[in-house]
Amino acid sequence: MTLRGRLTAAFLAVALGPVLLGALFVGSTMAAVDRTRSTERLGLAAASVRTSVDALCQQLRAAADSVALVADPAGRVGAAGQVVSRGLAAAVLVTDVAGGVLYTTPGAPVGPWRDCSAADPAGGPVHALTARVGLRDRAGADLGAVAAAQPVDPGFVARLAAVTGVAVTLLDDAAGGVAHTTEAPGVRDAVLAAARKATGDRVAGTLDGRYVRRVGPSPGQPLPLVLSVPSEQPPGRYAALVGAVVLAGLLAVAVAWRLARVTTRPLVELAGAVDRVAHGDLGARVPVRSRDEIGRLAAAFNRMTRETGSYVQALTSSRDQLRGHLAVLGDTLASTHDLQRILRVILHSAIAATGARAGAVLLVDGGVLVGRCAEGLDGRWPADGAPPDAADPACAGTDAAALRVPVGRGVVGAVAATGEPCRGRADPAAEPTGEPRCETYVAVPFATPGGLADRAGAEPGRPGGPEPAVALGVLVLYDRLGGDEFDDDDLATLRTFARHAAVAVDNVRVHEEAQRLSLTDPLTGLWNYRYLRESIRREVERASRFGRMLSVLALDLDRFKTVNDTWGHAAGDAVLAEFARRLRNEIREVDLAFRQGGEEFVVLLPETDARGATIVAERLGAAVRDAPVALDGPGGVTIGMTVSVGIAVYPDHATTGQQVLDAADDALYAAKAAGRDTWRLAEARPWPPVEEIAVPAAAVSPPDGLPRAGAAIDGRDSPLRVTAVLGPVDVEAGWPDAPVARSGPGGASSGPHPSRHAPGR
Repeated sequence: MTLRGRLTAAFLAVALGPVLLGALFVGSTMAAVDRTRSTERLGLAAASVRTSVDALCQQLRAAADSVALVADPAGRVGAAGQVVSRGLAAAVLVTDVAGGVLYTTPGAPVGPWRDCSAADPAGGPVHALTARVGLRDRAGADLGAVAAAQPVDPGFVARLAAVTGVAVTLLDDAAGGVAHTTEAPGVRDAVLAAARKATGDRVAGTLDGRYVRRVGPSPGQPLPLVLSVPSEQPPGRYAALVGAVVLAGLLAVAVAWRLARVTTRPLVELAGAVDRVAHGDLGARVPVRSRDEIGRLAAAFNRMTRETGSYVQALTSSRDQLRGHLAVLGDTLASTHDLQRILRVILHSAIAATGARAGAVLLVDGGVLVGRCAEGLDGRWPADGAPPDAADPACAGTDAAALRVPVGRGVVGAVAATGEPCRGRADPAAEPTGEPRCETYVAVPFATPGGLADRAGAEPGRPGGPEPAVALGVLVLYDRLGGDEFDDDDLATLRTFARHAAVAVDNVRVHEEAQRLSLTDPLTGLWNYRYLRESIRREVERASRFGRMLSVLALDLDRFKTVNDTWGHAAGDAVLAEFARRLRNEIREVDLAFRQGGEEFVVLLPETDARGATIVAERLGAAVRDAPVALDGPGGVTIGMTVSVGIAVYPDHATTGQQVLDAADDALYAAKAAGRDTWRLAEARPWPPVEEIAVPAAAVSPPDGLPRAGAAIDGRDSPLRVTAVLGPVDVEAGWPDAPVARSGPGGASSGPHPSRHAPGR
C-alpha cells in the first residue's frame, strides 16, 4: 500500500471516526432512554402490584380477625357468612389446633391457598390468597386458626394488569409454565424466556423489543408474577443513522484524497531522512517548508536527530565509564581477598553507574542485616540525624556499622527474607525500621552464585520447588540524581553488581575456609603444627612487648601405640578426638590448643605463670584419667588413658618461641621418665649476674594486676633494691621464687609453687 493510500485511510479514519462514534452514541442513547423509561414503568407497575396485593392481604387479615373475635362457635359461623356476603373475602376457613377443619363457607376455592406472609416459591399453582390469624378463648388458650381467602384467577390477574397498565403473567412454578396471563399468545414464550434471566429487580429484554421484570414472591406479595411492557422505540431509526453515516463517508473520501496528495511530498523527504538516520547518519536533516503539522514534524525530526546524537555521545561516555568501573572491580576481585575493600569498590561502582546519591551493602549476620560499607548516608538518619546505634561501640562511629535491620523488617529486611528485588518510593508514614531516610530506593539481594537464580523460575512450596532461602546480603541505593525513581534498567544494573558482591563474599569465605583447613587438624579440629609455629612466635612477641608471661604445655598420651595395636587405628582416632574435646573444655577461650603430630599436643597459655600452668596440667590429667573413653560398637569397650605433661614458661625457661617449645618437650620427656601420668616443670635457664638498682619509692602493682615478666620486688623497707634480671616473683609473699623443677603426682617437688596471677584457672 502506498503512502498516499495509507494517509487517505488515516484521514478517513479521523473523519469517519467522530461520525461513527456519534451514530453509535445516538443509537445507544436512544436505546438507553427507551430502556430507562421501560424500567421506570416496570418499577411503578411492580410497586402497584405490591400495593394491590398488600391491600388485599390486609383486607383478608381484617376479615379473619373479625371472625376470630367472636367467641361463640355459632356466632362465628354467622360472622363468616357476613364476611363472605359483604365481599370482604371469598371464603372463610376455621380449623382446630391439629389443623382439622371445623367450618368452611360454601363455595370456597380449591387449594392450594397461598398465605400472604409466605416468601418462598409456591409448590404448585396458586388458586387463592389467604390471611391466617390465631383463634383463642377468653383465657388465651389456642383453639385453632381462622383463614380468609380470595381466589387467584384470570379475573384477578386482569384486575392487576388494569391497575398497573402493563401485561401481567402469573407463573406456575411447579410446572415451570404460565398459570394465568394477559399477554398475547405470540409473545408468551419470549416473555417466559426473558423472565428466567430477570432475577431480583433486574429488567431483561426480548428479541421483539419487550422489557420483562419479575415481581415476587416476597413477604406481603407471595405471588410469582411477571410484568412486561413493549418498547417505545420509533421504527426506522437505524436506517436513518446508516444513511447519515454513508453520506459523511463519501464526503470524507474526497477530502482525504486531496489532503493525502498535498501531504505526500514533505513526507517523502521525511522518509528519506529517516532512512539515512537508520543507516547511522545522525546529521540528516529535513527542510521545514511550512508551519503546519508537517512542518512541525520536520522540525521535531531535526531536533530529535540532534538530541539523539547528544544521547549517543553521553551513552558512549557512560559506557566507557562503566567499563572503567568494571575493570577496577575485576582487578579488585582478582587481586585481593579484603572483603571490605571489594564491597566498597562494588558500592562505589553501582552508585556511579546508576546516579544514586547514597547506598550501602549489608550482610546477614544471625538474622540481622549489618552494614559492611556505606556511602552518602550522612544526614539521612531519623530524628536527630544520628545513626540509630551510634552509641554502640561496635559501630565505631561509622554509618555502615550503625545500619542494622532485622531480616524480614523494612525494605531491605523484606528483600533479604524473600529473595526478590524491590524498588519504589519510601512511605513517610511507615514504621521506623532503622533504615536511612530516603525518597526513592532500589534494593537487590545476593546469595552464593546460583543460590537465588536457581529458584527464580520455580515456585516455593510446589513439589520439586526450592525452599525459600535468606540471601547473604542486600545491595541498596537511595535517591537517584534528578529526583526520578529508579527504573528497570537501574534494577538490571544493580543485579549485575549484586552478582559481583555474591562472588566476592563467596570467594572470601572459601578463602577463609581454605585458610582454616590449612591451619587445623582434620581429626581433632585443633590447630595444626603449622599454625603452632606462627602462634608461638606471635605470643612470645606479645608477652615480650607487654612484659607478660607465657606458659607452654607439651602433652603426650601414654602408651597410645598399645591402643592402635589392640583395637585398631579407628579406635585410636576416636581416643584422639575425645582427648581433644576434653582438652578444649579445660582451657580458656584465649588459650590455644594444637595437635603437633600423632598423640602429641601443645597448649599455649597467654598471661599465665608456672603455678597456673601446673593447675591446668593437673586438671587435664584428671580429666583424662578419671573418665575412660567408651568406644562405639557391640563389645562396649572402654579404654583408660593417661597423659604426661611438660611445662615451660616464657621468659623463665627460654627467650624465644622455639626454645620454649624445646624446654616444654624436655620437661615432657622428664614426665615420661618419671612414670607417666604426671607433669614436670622445665629447668630454669641460667640467669645473668644480678645488678641491684635503687628504687626511691615503694613498689606499686601494675594497674591491670597481671604479672610482669622479669620483675621482682624486695619487700623490705625503702629504698627498695630490685634485681635487673630475676625469675618469677611470688607477689603475695614478696620474695622471688627459686628456679627449681616442679613435678605433679608421682614425683617429688622442691620449693613452693609459683603463683599464677591470671584469673580464671
